[in-house]
Amino acid sequence: MTHQEAAQSANLIFICVHREHYEFLKTLAPHLEGKVLVDLSNNLKKNKYPEANAAYLQRLVPKAAVVKGLNTLSAWALQNGLLAGKQVYLCGNNAAAKQAVAEMATKLGLAVLDRGSLSAAREIEDFPLRLFPEWRLPLCVALGLTAFFFFYLLIRDVIYAYVEKDQNISYRIMVSLANKVFPIVSLVMLSLCYLPGVIAAFLQLYRGTKYRRFPDWLDRWMLCRKQMGLVALGFAFLHVVYTLIIPIRYPFEYNLIKQVQRAAPNQNQTTPLHFDNTEAWGADSFFVTGILGFFLYVLLGLTSLPSVGGSLSWREFSFVQSKLGYLTLFICTTHGYIYGWNKFLRRSTYKWYTPPAFMLCLIVPSVVLVLKFILLVPCVDRTVMRIRQGWERRRPRGETDDMKATNM
Repeated sequence: MTHQEAAQSANLIFICVHREHYEFLKTLAPHLEGKVLVDLSNNLKKNKYPEANAAYLQRLVPKAAVVKGLNTLSAWALQNGLLAGKQVYLCGNNAAAKQAVAEMATKLGLAVLDRGSLSAAREIEDFPLRLFPEWRLPLCVALGLTAFFFFYLLIRDVIYAYVEKDQNISYRIMVSLANKVFPIVSLVMLSLCYLPGVIAAFLQLYRGTKYRRFPDWLDRWMLCRKQMGLVALGFAFLHVVYTLIIPIRYPFEYNLIKQVQRAAPNQNQTTPLHFDNTEAWGADSFFVTGILGFFLYVLLGLTSLPSVGGSLSWREFSFVQSKLGYLTLFICTTHGYIYGWNKFLRRSTYKWYTPPAFMLCLIVPSVVLVLKFILLVPCVDRTVMRIRQGWERRRPRGETDDMKATNM
């Protein structure tokens, strides 16, 4: 059918063309009178035009009701039907038109957020232009941790050896030093994924209710936990790759040949080697916990992908991300403790009276695991579950059941 026939036969019309092609709608203005026009357009950059696209459309077709919205949905999500629970924004000057679009979006399984009048259209159009807004905090934290531990290890290992022992081991910066920084940042980032959930549980215990908002910093922290976990997985992957290349490095081969020469001073005489069963247990346990921890790491990362997580039920997804997540944190923390099991009490470990980096990185995950263990105590766990199911320790004065239902 023609554009005119299509406009006459529909009450809700989606405008899926670029702003520069809106001019043809002026010819359809008589047929669009009283219709609801949903503007889905986006721009290539901010402030490209003096006014929002939806405001421009409303000016071209003044007798239609323009609603800006649904422009934040990705084509990939639409094509694969992964719309359930996704949030969309709407704005417009006509309340009835916004209600019609909101009802349609709700039927698709979308969560609708009304941003007010059409003056908010520019803000909504700028949403898709944001560059990784959920990734900024995790990346800043990872960058800060990487810089801190890199310079901390640089001082303790390289500079200390040069000043105190007159040894130039600067070559370790490229591989050895980096291979210490990557697992440290990975473990701390993983623990930071689960720390806000623990803090939230204790906050609910303290308040005795789930109907009060979390502080803004905690809410923002909890919203970027998936990104923090993926960044942690990236650092863990780098640690694995760096560890695999260690046997082919020149310093490793040189030290190995040197040890063989010390064990056999000449061809006719060899020094018997003593097998240390404790060292063997420690080495094997260290490797096993590292392998298992990385396997669970990858499993958590795969289930965070929409294509994989969307195929899981809520109970399955919660089991993987919560139960297996804490198990991953426990195994990786154990991996760190085994690494330093015979080094904690050595005086040589504390160079310039500073603790080793692996000891510092174990603080946060250890705190998270201890707090989680407290939450698993039956009496505490039972109270937390009751609060999250709607029970309140006490009801504030003046609050009615209707107010509670509204908060829910």
